[in-house]
Amino acid sequence: MSANEEQFDNILLALAEKHRGGVPEFLHTLASFLRRKTDFYTGAKQAEWEKMLLDVFRKESKLAMAAHEEKLKAREATQRLKDEKERAEREARQKEMDDNKICDITDEEAAAIIKEEEDKKRQQLLASAAGDSASVTAVNEELSKPIEKVEDDSEKDELGKLQPNSGNGCTLDKYMWTQTLQEVELKIPFNVPFALRARDIVVNIGKKTLKVGIKGQEPVIDGELYAEVKQEESLWVIQDNKTVVITLEKINRMNWWSRLVTTDPEISTRKINPESSKLSDLDGETRSMVEKMMYDQRQKEMGLPTSEDRKKQDILEKFKQQHPEMDFSKCKFN
Repeated sequence: MSANEEQFDNILLALAEKHRGGVPEFLHTLASFLRRKTDFYTGAKQAEWEKMLLDVFRKESKLAMAAHEEKLKAREATQRLKDEKERAEREARQKEMDDNKICDITDEEAAAIIKEEEDKKRQQLLASAAGDSASVTAVNEELSKPIEKVEDDSEKDELGKLQPNSGNGCTLDKYMWTQTLQEVELKIPFNVPFALRARDIVVNIGKKTLKVGIKGQEPVIDGELYAEVKQEESLWVIQDNKTVVITLEKINRMNWWSRLVTTDPEISTRKINPESSKLSDLDGETRSMVEKMMYDQRQKEMGLPTSEDRKKQDILEKFKQQHPEMDFSKCKFN
């Protein structure tokens, strides 16, 4: 860099510091000065002054990139020399230890060695516990059982499906899940002989995918969710140092899930207990729709008319009163 280039640096730096808007504001001031105090824009054709500006900035850009590349190369060369020196020192110490000679190490090196050994032992424990974790039932609850008989023919399709657990979800041998109309909560217990930490766990929540497991081991869950969830509002924590708890925020808040992932066995959504759905959390219109759905479902299960059936009956009764001369004894609802 020549001395002539630097002679205005102090002035320009002082000027630049007064522009809180940064480079765009600084450049605007320069462009405004040329407009107000010179014939820069009017003294030549637009293509000419635009070319002049581009030539100047392209030249300075090339110089800046070249200088940047040189700095990167110098930094990489320095890092290579440092890495080679450290490798040579490690190899020398290892050789000295192999030759049964006394070798002093720093506190930092000793701590790194201890940590490496602890991590190895931890991975061994994880590996040995991986097979056992599959036999742990979620929170020691009774597994969901298939429905073997139904009250009437209208429920024949429910035979073989699993009975929902107390949380309107399903309890399987490796995990359990519960649900409300707004969210799904999943609990996965791990039978490990130590307190789990976040770095031991893999949890990937996609819009319609879920993967959960211990690092380096076969995942407990890795599949497609029953329905889409809000990734940004879903979260997970480690509970009691042994259990991973995941909360999935539903996008569609009008439907019950019949399974967590598509490979799971299906539960009977007709057997769901709606009281745990927290209707008080819904807005007025949605709550009314859900309450109507719940009412119609209960009426069907008891063989009684739904709200639509009652409406039709009321209309018919009113019509019968208006036309007593007509015979409605054979009138049926479909």
